[in-house]
Amino acid sequence: MNGNIRVGNLFGIPFYVNPSWFWVLALVAWSDGQWLLAQFPQLAGSAWLLGLVTALLLFASVLAHELGHSFAAIRQGVEVKSITLFIFGGLATLGQESKTPGDAFKVAIAGPLVSFLLFGVLTGINLFSGLTGPFAAMLGLLAYINMMLGLFNLIPGLPLDGGNVLKAIVWKVTGKPYRGVAFASRVGQVFGWIGIILGLAAVFEISDIGSFWTLLVGWFLLQNAGFSAQTAAIQEQLSGLTAADAIFPNSPLISANSSLRELVNNHIIGQETQWQKFLVTNDAGQLVGELDVNDLKQVPTNDWWDVTVQTLTRSAEQIVTVPHDQSLLAVINLLEEKKLPSLAVVQENGALLGLIEKASILKALQQQSQKDVAQTT
Repeated sequence: MNGNIRVGNLFGIPFYVNPSWFWVLALVAWSDGQWLLAQFPQLAGSAWLLGLVTALLLFASVLAHELGHSFAAIRQGVEVKSITLFIFGGLATLGQESKTPGDAFKVAIAGPLVSFLLFGVLTGINLFSGLTGPFAAMLGLLAYINMMLGLFNLIPGLPLDGGNVLKAIVWKVTGKPYRGVAFASRVGQVFGWIGIILGLAAVFEISDIGSFWTLLVGWFLLQNAGFSAQTAAIQEQLSGLTAADAIFPNSPLISANSSLRELVNNHIIGQETQWQKFLVTNDAGQLVGELDVNDLKQVPTNDWWDVTVQTLTRSAEQIVTVPHDQSLLAVINLLEEKKLPSLAVVQENGALLGLIEKASILKALQQQSQKDVAQTT
């Protein structure tokens, strides 16, 4: 999984760490140990051990933040494929997007709410438990970091949680999720450039605001916001297209009453696309099953004129169909969700129009892009 190391499951969710996490863990542990030693010189070598414990608790807080997103998604019936810790924090990978802007808002805001809750709990423990010395300092640091984690993630730009909150709000206002993604992506790119500029100014000692980490975070925001913007652009293209627009030219359709010889002569011999399966239709054009080309071997070639396609037709139960006016974006989601190679497109009366594959969707997108370019020139 992209070089990530699986370390187990959390509440049934696969849990991974990226190799970059170990480097950050060492850096944070050293920084925390140095901070504790400066305040409590009597700790000596044990300061580094406490620094490691503090760093691990910090990442436990990041993990709790991602679990907040995950549990909110699970409550909506959305699969959580994994949680990964990496150089910039954590990432919960969801199987699909929320179905409504309200649900998307709940998933996005859940992480920061967990961070603020941890801030409140840790602050309360520190104030009322009577702890003093290094342990009180550790709790205070963890409380502060959780507050900053929640606030930082509320920056209103993708890929941060605040960007997803903004996306949900724009989605609610416009009724179109891709517009929310596009707007939040642009805001994320703005914050990315701000981080890069502040980071560079700090590195070259032009300004006291920012640091090398600010530069890295800005670059991270800019890159991921750019990917989100590309996704939004594709979704916008897809929003105006339906399943009927992406039907494969010369889809493998054959009448059940056709002979095997007609099938071979008209649809297999000399064809650029060599289909391995054909969708079989009745006299009304409705789907009744499929024929596997390999099954032709069961019938001697001399008998192909006398044997109909119906004879070798298999059940249509395994064939997934979509209505012709289904949005192409929903079609893609269905292909990905069910891991399907293709879908059959039908009209209201059940008549089969053709087949959709990823290749035909790409062709439809290319044609749409060419039309958009022609309209703008």
